[in-house]
Amino acid sequence: MNEVVIVEAVRTPVGKRNGLLSDIRADELLAKVLREIVDRVSLDPSQVDDVIAGCVSQVGEQAGDVARVAALIAGFPKEVPGVTIDRQCGSSQQALHFASQAIASGDMDIVIAGGVESMSRVPMFSNMKGSEYSDKLTDRYEIINQGLSAERIADHWKLSRRDLDEYAASSHERALRAREEERFDKEIMAVEAKDKQGLPIMMQHDEGPRPGTTADTLAELKPVFNEHGVITAGNASQISDGASAVLLMSHNKAEELGLQPRCRVVARSVVGSDPTFMLTGPVPATHKVLQKAGLNLADIDLFEVNEAFAPVPLFWLKETGAERTKLNVNGGAIALGHPLGATGTKLLTTLVHELERSKGRYGLQAVCEGMGMANATIIERLEG
Repeated sequence: MNEVVIVEAVRTPVGKRNGLLSDIRADELLAKVLREIVDRVSLDPSQVDDVIAGCVSQVGEQAGDVARVAALIAGFPKEVPGVTIDRQCGSSQQALHFASQAIASGDMDIVIAGGVESMSRVPMFSNMKGSEYSDKLTDRYEIINQGLSAERIADHWKLSRRDLDEYAASSHERALRAREEERFDKEIMAVEAKDKQGLPIMMQHDEGPRPGTTADTLAELKPVFNEHGVITAGNASQISDGASAVLLMSHNKAEELGLQPRCRVVARSVVGSDPTFMLTGPVPATHKVLQKAGLNLADIDLFEVNEAFAPVPLFWLKETGAERTKLNVNGGAIALGHPLGATGTKLLTTLVHELERSKGRYGLQAVCEGMGMANATIIERLEG
């Protein structure tokens, strides 16, 4: 098996719904990170064996194999293929898994894994308009909205509204601190956008984090999914626009090209979980990937668990016993946004850069996914 290494990782800033990135097509946004990632390491794109990208709402401007289209827009040679996949919120993390598996097997040498979602231009569930779930599915399982799944998780694990709001406020606090300390500067590529007056502006920061967010201000928001529930717009992930990409190679190929590997992919897992509770997969995925890696929870220096809703990281902490101080240290999707198809490699990009900044060794990432699934990935920082 070839050792799979990460040579580069980059993302756009994340735009809020109808924000600065909303004027940019998804295929063009993904093309920007594809071009940026090869330019950062002076890689001839003709050497890329495949572009694998995640995208959830594959309709409209995100249809027609957006990975292939974006590669062409980015100026990659027509001989470089592209494929788009959908594993819901973990789509681009699964893209990274498929890419690393192709390299580990010796089938490919260089693959870009990434993802994109413009939730402003292609609204969530727009690819399901006019369709209903099969009776054969609903006869077997109670299929409910993810927000209601989050409500049930909060109830089952006895997480109060105050617990959720305090966690959400801390996500904004951590994200704002990370911005002030310039922790995101290396991972984010500036994107030319337009301001409210239609004038060009270079967007360099995520739009989501809100100064002054506290548990008390969040307590004023009304529940969204259940009149007497605990999930609000303030303790759920933000609707967002963004793109991200990770450049993977075999270690031998990186050495041949004179490129410095930054991390290696240690282990991968994917699991199915209860489709009604839906968001609980990160726990078994975490246990499985640790077992595959031969590591213990205490060996991990940093955790990224997607903040789809505040109950997810909180119940994950309860079930795993992980140290809270190691979790989402630079904030998460509640503050920074959740551009569905891009989130997996967006979180991985942050994990790579934060391991380097903090001199940590191992990082673990887990993302819950629609219909009850989850991916988990462990990476190890390599000394330069």
